[in-house]
Amino acid sequence: MRSGFRSYGIAIVIVGVVAGFIVRANRQERRFAGETSRPVESSAPTLSREGLQRTIERQRAELDRNPTNARAAVSLADALLRQARVSGNAGLALEAERALKRVLHDEPLEYEARRMLGAVYLSQHRFREAILEAERARNQRPTDDWNYGVMGDGHLEIGEYDEAFKAFQRMMDLRPTAGAYARAAYALELQGKLEAALRAMQLSTDATPPNDLESLAWHHAQLGDLHRQLGHKDEAAFEFAWADHTFPGHPFAAIGMARMKEATGDRLGALRAYEAIMSRAPSPDVAERLGDLHRMLGQTDAAAREYALAEAGWRVDAPQPAVLARFLAEHDRSLEEAVRLAESAAVDRHDIFTDDALAWAYYKAGRVQDAGAAIRRALRTGSKDQTIRRHAAVIESAQRGE
Repeated sequence: MRSGFRSYGIAIVIVGVVAGFIVRANRQERRFAGETSRPVESSAPTLSREGLQRTIERQRAELDRNPTNARAAVSLADALLRQARVSGNAGLALEAERALKRVLHDEPLEYEARRMLGAVYLSQHRFREAILEAERARNQRPTDDWNYGVMGDGHLEIGEYDEAFKAFQRMMDLRPTAGAYARAAYALELQGKLEAALRAMQLSTDATPPNDLESLAWHHAQLGDLHRQLGHKDEAAFEFAWADHTFPGHPFAAIGMARMKEATGDRLGALRAYEAIMSRAPSPDVAERLGDLHRMLGQTDAAAREYALAEAGWRVDAPQPAVLARFLAEHDRSLEEAVRLAESAAVDRHDIFTDDALAWAYYKAGRVQDAGAAIRRALRTGSKDQTIRRHAAVIESAQRGE
């Protein structure tokens, strides 16, 4: 399979390879920012923080009057997913699901509600259900590029990379939108091709409507993170600041700036920055970072409190067995449980981040050979993810008996 896409003089090619996949498993900003993120396309007149809230209130009122108003349900679901992204309130996705299902109960073939339901399932980590809904919508309208993006996202999250990239390729062939370019960036990033990923993400940013302030902030935060990974400190700081200016308080912008403080050794500044984020958009990822910083500063009681919050979040509020397993292994907590959780997650998910969590749990439990096999799977895409690379170096050293 081969196809090329040209825009602004840049060619982006996604190729499916049987051995050595070109993949992207939902950009792992969730490692430090909570929920997986996706730019959600919308026709809302303005998507500032205040605009989001006004849209939610207006569409809730409309649905109170007419619960089967499909247009209102779809608009509400879109706004709720964005609000969940910037507030850390995962419960908003449940409200979005209820609104869409009310419509689909009376009108099972209502297309816009059906395709949005797939995006809602993605936000809830119900990946196979998201794929199923996107396939149903695709069968209704085979040339709508949105559905292929949802299908691809779902397949990526569970490690079905060939299927994901066939979907993304079809998406790009149909219409090279901001969402299509963003997914190309993901693919390039996970191959370790960060410069090319940066160019693709810039195309995605350029294709984003100027009135979509929330999505623009998301995009500039992604550009900032790619610059950070490439060691471009000034460019990264600029992009994170731009994101924060576009949508003040956007958690991805704030987290990016906090990470920059960490990188420069400003632990107290980073601590204050993460505390501010936690007060606005709490997540277990941020709690873990706070715990690590408190520990580095010798504040063991405060570190323990934050670690307890992180663990509770991944157990109850937003259950993610693989992420919890990685956290437990990273901090030498309940290692037998870490292995059990990682193995359970790996039954259905075969993405590189689940493989990495399994490898690290095995290593910490003393199962070095099993860890070696799992970390090789985690490295198969060529990703330069720092956590995976760090784990790989330690495990490989242990296998050599060093």
